[in-house]
This record gives sequence, C-alpha cells and structure tokens, in this order.
Amino acid sequence: MVDLIKEVESVPASYPDVEARWVIEQAPDDEDPGSDQVWQRIEAWTRTRYTPREVLWTIEGLEGAAWEPPLSPVVSMSAERWDLDAWVAVTLQAGPVGQILPSDGYYRITATVGAGDPPAAVAEAFKRLHEYGRGISESFKGEAAFSSEDGRIPPNWAARAIQLSGAADLLRPYRRQK
Repeated sequence: MVDLIKEVESVPASYPDVEARWVIEQAPDDEDPGSDQVWQRIEAWTRTRYTPREVLWTIEGLEGAAWEPPLSPVVSMSAERWDLDAWVAVTLQAGPVGQILPSDGYYRITATVGAGDPPAAVAEAFKRLHEYGRGISESFKGEAAFSSEDGRIPPNWAARAIQLSGAADLLRPYRRQK
C-alpha cells in the first residue's frame, strides 16, 4: 500500500491555446483575463496535463508496493528515498500497474508532467466554461458582490460553474481520482 502524503504542482509557463467563444459578438481589445482561471478549474478536475510543469510527490509505502502517479502524462521522473537524515537517489522499477518501491519508507518523486494537445472534448469543456464565466462576469458587472479589483473573473463564480456550464459532463472520462 502506498499513501500520498503531499503533492506540489507548479504553475505552468502557459496553458493550452484554445480559441474561446465569446458571449458578446466580439472579443475585448485587451488580453482575455479569464483563460488561465478556466484552465486552472479544468486541471483541478482532471488528471491529464497538456503543458509541462514540475510536480513533486511525497509518498510513503512498503517494499514491493506499486505506485502510479495521479497525473499524466509523465515526461520524466526521478525518485529519492528518505534515509535517516537525507534524501538518497533511488531507481524505481516499472511494474504492471505503476512504479515499484524498492523498500519501506518515505519517497520524494520529482516529475515533469504534461504534453500534447487537448482532445476535442476537453477543448469544448474549456469553451463552455469560459463562455459561462464570461457570461456571469458580464451579467453582474459593476455589482459589488461580483466585482474584483483587477477586472478578472470573480473567483466566487466558479463554485458550480463546471457543472452548470456542461463542462463536467465532457470532462468525465478525464476525471481525477483522489
């Protein structure tokens, strides 16, 4: 058995470039302030990453236990095992359902995760969620409860947006298992 103690995922340098639909007839003159927020919501729901970033996992497991990274695709990976007072590099062997731990203990796995283009369903989920968020933002523009100082989509719109926009249904096959 392997327990995931901690996961630290870096913010990528950029997110996939998917052309958003707009609630109003034309896009704003300035850069879209909400696309990164939409990708962050999608990535909170899914296990697949499409732009590279570093992820650090701390796990605890028994010798011979298999561990599978909860995010994919893993482009590169290194592992260290805690040995009394320091991290020592180890090699994890590939097993039938993940990486096999060579001994009992705590492990620190550092990986680069993310590659490829989003499939059509994920791109459509982005468009739906983006459109929904922009619609909420435009509908309540100027109201104190929905405004943010920097002009970005207010964070409180996201609570049920992924379900109400229809994006959750499209993302079901990519859903992250906790």
